[in-house]
Amino acid sequence: MGTGHRLAILGAGAVGRSVAELAGEFGHEVVAVADSSGAAVDADGIDVPGALERKAGGEPVGTAEPAAVFEADYDVLVEATPTTLGDAQPGFDHARRALEADRHVVLANKGPVAERYEELRAVEGESAGALRFEATVGGAIPVLSTIEDVTPAAVSAVRGVLNGTANFILTRMAAEGLGYEHVLAEAQDLGVAEADPTFDVDGTDAALKGVILANVLADGGFSLDDAEVTGIRDVAPSALELAAEDGRTIRLVAEATREGVRVGPRLVPRNGALAVSGTRNIVQIETRHAGSLHNSGRGAGGPETATAVLADVGRLPAPSRN
Repeated sequence: MGTGHRLAILGAGAVGRSVAELAGEFGHEVVAVADSSGAAVDADGIDVPGALERKAGGEPVGTAEPAAVFEADYDVLVEATPTTLGDAQPGFDHARRALEADRHVVLANKGPVAERYEELRAVEGESAGALRFEATVGGAIPVLSTIEDVTPAAVSAVRGVLNGTANFILTRMAAEGLGYEHVLAEAQDLGVAEADPTFDVDGTDAALKGVILANVLADGGFSLDDAEVTGIRDVAPSALELAAEDGRTIRLVAEATREGVRVGPRLVPRNGALAVSGTRNIVQIETRHAGSLHNSGRGAGGPETATAVLADVGRLPAPSRN
């Protein structure tokens, strides 16, 4: 296929693995994949099942150094290493290196666009390559492409339930009248919550997504330090009961505008758009001309997030090679 892109994938966690597995379905070829310990590189397309099998067996995905990815003959770098805060390294340098080589970059890693947005856009401005990051907000839900379609200037605010773990906990607390600690333990048993759930339950993950949205709306200016964030640890079953008597419930809601980002437990109508249950996410985009747009779906997961990555790859201009 002449329109397919050659992908170099950095990060072989759930998202990176899924991008590698699904790339062919979207008409693209994987020429490199790397994890922190090694890389598999092949200009004719790597043996994806073989590389992932090695990874699953506890070995490096390949025998080359991880940095060999940048020497590969690729069109698009997919950056799917774990999100880091502050200087957003090494994700930021990975993205910069690819853009400086005039390659496209698609991020699943939230760090660079949440923490160093203006710098990243400046590097992109000097590059023949383009930067896309749909997968950083809301998993499979097309949030950023929707904002792009209606234009950021026509969007006044974006609010949503953007963390599945926190939402699962609040949903269960409300349904069963159980306390936070009890439901958290249950969520950990089910694999819905991490052993260290801080990132999710303290609102950091939702805030990062809010910051990315605010950066898109305002063309930069925000990092995590600018967000006003409250998590869900202190939500009591009694608060959920009181809300229910009033036809409402409590959700961890992130709101992004050009003025800033706020994340915290909010009262929402029990039958309203924001009262999604379980691990589902929902995003509400307030627009000038099209009213309020709602998009809900799976906000996390390997194949779900990989779908957003590959949709971004498909939005990039076709490679100029024959």
